[in-house]
Amino acid sequence: MALAIALAAVNAVSLLPFRAQLHPLWLAVVLVVGQAVPLAWRRSQPVATSFFTGAARVAYDQIGFGFAPVPLGPAIAFYTVIDRSGRPWRWIVAAFVTAGVTVALAARGHTEPYDGLVQAFIFLTAWAAGVLSRTKRASLQAAESRADRAEAEIDRQASRAAARERTRIARELHDVVAHHVSLIAVQSEAATSLLPGRPAEAQRSVEIIGDTARMALTELRRLLGVLRGPAERLETAPSASLGELGSVIDQVRGAGLPVDFEVVGTPYPLASGVDLTAYRIVQEALTNTIRHARAARAAVTVTYEPGYITVCVADSGPRRGGLSVSGNGRTAAEPGSGLAGSGLAGSELAGSELAGSELAGSGFGLAGIAERVASCGGNLTVGPTPAGGFAVTARLPSL
Repeated sequence: MALAIALAAVNAVSLLPFRAQLHPLWLAVVLVVGQAVPLAWRRSQPVATSFFTGAARVAYDQIGFGFAPVPLGPAIAFYTVIDRSGRPWRWIVAAFVTAGVTVALAARGHTEPYDGLVQAFIFLTAWAAGVLSRTKRASLQAAESRADRAEAEIDRQASRAAARERTRIARELHDVVAHHVSLIAVQSEAATSLLPGRPAEAQRSVEIIGDTARMALTELRRLLGVLRGPAERLETAPSASLGELGSVIDQVRGAGLPVDFEVVGTPYPLASGVDLTAYRIVQEALTNTIRHARAARAAVTVTYEPGYITVCVADSGPRRGGLSVSGNGRTAAEPGSGLAGSGLAGSELAGSELAGSELAGSGFGLAGIAERVASCGGNLTVGPTPAGGFAVTARLPSL
C-alpha cells in the first residue's frame, strides 16, 4: 500500500512542470495515478494488477500527452507476476506486456529510438529481477525442507536409540533382579523350614541371602550408573561375562541345586555383546530352573568352536515340548510343547512380540533370552531332553 501511494504521488507531481502540454490535465493525472494505485494488491492479485497498470499506461500513450513518466508501475507489476505467478500466467502476461509496449511505441510522440530501448531495458530488468527472486525463494524453501527432514530423521534416530537403550536396561534389570531375588526367595524358604530345629543350617541360608542381596545391589548400582549424567563420573563395575559364571554357579549351588559345569574347546575372547548375552542366558536359565523346574540337578556346558560359542543349560526336572528361536527373531513351538497352553503353538513371533508373551509361567525370562539371542544373530532352542529334563541351548556368533 505504501509503495502504491508513494508512486502515485511521484507520478502526479512529475506532471506538474509539463501541465501546459497535458490536455486535459485531470485525465493525465488520473491515468498516471492508475498506473500506481493497483500495486496495493500486487501480491494477492498479481495478474490483475499487471493488467490494470498496463492498460492505464497504454491509454496514456495512445492519447498522446506531451510528457510521459517512466513506467515504473507496470514494470513493478510485471516483476510481481514473474516472481509469484505460475508458468502459464508468466508467459501470458509477458506476451501482453510485449504487445502493450509495441502499441505504446507506435503512438504519436514516440519517434525517438531511445524510447524503445528504455522500455525494453525497464521490462527486461523487471523480468530478470522476478526470475532471480523466485529462484532464490525456491532455493530457500528447498533448504528449509531438507533441514526439516534432516531434523526429523535425527529425532527418529534419537527415539530409536532411546528405545533400544531402554530395552537393554530393562533386560539387564530383569536379569539381575530375577536371578538374585529368586535365590533370596529360595534361601528364605529354606531358612524358614530349618527353624527352629536346625539353626546352624538356617544361619547359613541367611548368610547366603545377605551375600546375594549385596551382589544384587552392586549390579543395580552399575546399571543405575548408566542412567546418571556423564558429569558425575561414577566408577561402575565392568559388564558381566562368561569369566564370572563360576560365581553364578556357586550361588545356585548354595541355593540347593547341584550344578555340573563343563567347558568344551579352548576359550577365546568374545565380542562384548556376545559375552554378556551368553552370561545372561546361563544366569536366566538357572534362575528358571530354581523357580520352576524343581529339578534334582542341572548342567551347564559352554562350547567354543571356530566362529561360534554354544551355551547349554539342562536340568533333570520334568518338562514337555520345545521352542526354537532363530537369529532373525522368529519363534515356532514344536508339537506337544508346553507353550501350547499359552497360545503360542504353531505361531511365529518376532523377538519384540515374544517379550510381551507369558511363556510357560516364566514371565519375561524366555522372552529376554530370545531377544538377546536374536540381537546377536544366533539360534536358540528350548525343549525337552531325552532324559526327561529340559534344556536351553543358544548358539551365538563369537564376533
